[in-house]
Amino acid sequence: MTNRYVYGVVEAGDGVDREIDAVGGADRIYTIEHSRLGAVVSDIDTTEPERTDEDARRHDDILRELMDGGERTIVPMQFGMVFDNDRALKNVLRGGRPAFRRALSDVEGRVELGLKLVREEGAEVDDDAVRGAVDDELEELAADSVEEGLFSDRLVVNRSYLVDRENREAFDEAIGSLEAEFEEGGDLLVQYTGPFAPYSFVDVHIGAQ
Repeated sequence: MTNRYVYGVVEAGDGVDREIDAVGGADRIYTIEHSRLGAVVSDIDTTEPERTDEDARRHDDILRELMDGGERTIVPMQFGMVFDNDRALKNVLRGGRPAFRRALSDVEGRVELGLKLVREEGAEVDDDAVRGAVDDELEELAADSVEEGLFSDRLVVNRSYLVDRENREAFDEAIGSLEAEFEEGGDLLVQYTGPFAPYSFVDVHIGAQ
């Protein structure tokens, strides 16, 4: 297997070399360093990996493990980023160094958390009032937030939040207050997820293969 499947980009020196169940049946992840950056990769025998549920979960689990404890900052890559040789990968690290370093700075010490508020079937809800209450509770506790789109008529809120690790406990407590407020009446279901690698707050576009 000569191709390199990329999970994310870290600072040089923050790399890893360990045995782990990885994408495409690989059993090891390691780091390829260049231009003061490192790409966390595993070997794979294709440049177009199929996005199975199992491999998508492995991709996300590896990113979470790399972030665990907050000792390492990583710019996550979306599933399926593969390079057919080390030279191509190093060229991207070199050419994209300014963007990667900005992204590393933006997400350092932070995690992504997700919030959905779902209207129960047949419930009447003041959407604007609900969103205002969410803003009052959460916006000051988050470094940033993005709207993820209301893909269902029952979705009232669908947002991702970038939260400093030191604010995580306060953010969790604020979510608890929202749950107590909204779920008591039985009109809204609160879905709180994470932590995730900060996909929604990284805007680095690179070409592979």
